[in-house]
Amino acid sequence: MPEWVEAGFWGLLAGSALLIGAAVGFFVRVPRRVTASVMAFGAGVLLSAVSFELIDEAHEQGGLLPVAIGAVVGALAYTGANVLLSRRGARHRKRSGDEQPSEQEKPGSGTAIAVGALLDGVPESVVIGAGLLAGGPVSLVTVIAVFLSNVPEGLSSAAGMRQAGRTSRYVFGLWTAIAVISGAASLAGYTLLGGAPPEVLATITALAAGAILAMITDTMVPEAFEDAHLLVGLITVLGFLVAFALSHT
Repeated sequence: MPEWVEAGFWGLLAGSALLIGAAVGFFVRVPRRVTASVMAFGAGVLLSAVSFELIDEAHEQGGLLPVAIGAVVGALAYTGANVLLSRRGARHRKRSGDEQPSEQEKPGSGTAIAVGALLDGVPESVVIGAGLLAGGPVSLVTVIAVFLSNVPEGLSSAAGMRQAGRTSRYVFGLWTAIAVISGAASLAGYTLLGGAPPEVLATITALAAGAILAMITDTMVPEAFEDAHLLVGLITVLGFLVAFALSHT
């Protein structure tokens, strides 16, 4: 399989986990505590992947300065876009309860939520494609980490969309589109960054890592700790260790 096709395939595969989670969240009445636990696990997985796959790899490629610049720019870009989308009704797009507004309560919130979901998914997909430029094993670990974290994201968000009265057509149309765009973003990460200097690759990887870290804090952590119980912290650590183990096998 040509590597550019492989890049698109892995991005699409990781994005398809959103559909799996969305199907569970939309059709199954998952208790809030279970949703919080699953989201905590996903947050731990992503935190480990960002630390040991993205930031560490970027540091090896380009050193500290590109990593620092990329991560800060990525976090600023994500935060700025998230603030704008939040004002239009997308603030609680990954919440499973009744926090999401309906279209009647906040006209245009459906579009804002769709754009917000895209904002959350693109950085992860770009680094999957870019990871192939550095070698298959690193990319595979990132794919697994993104896949594992996408399931709870889709689950929680779809449950919240159902509570807000959004139809199955909207929910599954949205997540199908995001999965396809994830594949395209991964392909773009591979094709556009091919032949780029190590410092540029490091900066782009760190930029995506900064955006992902901001996303975890802004959208995943609030849901994970909304119905916090005594095991949530432990579950987050377990997710972190699973991804860490994958990166060292």
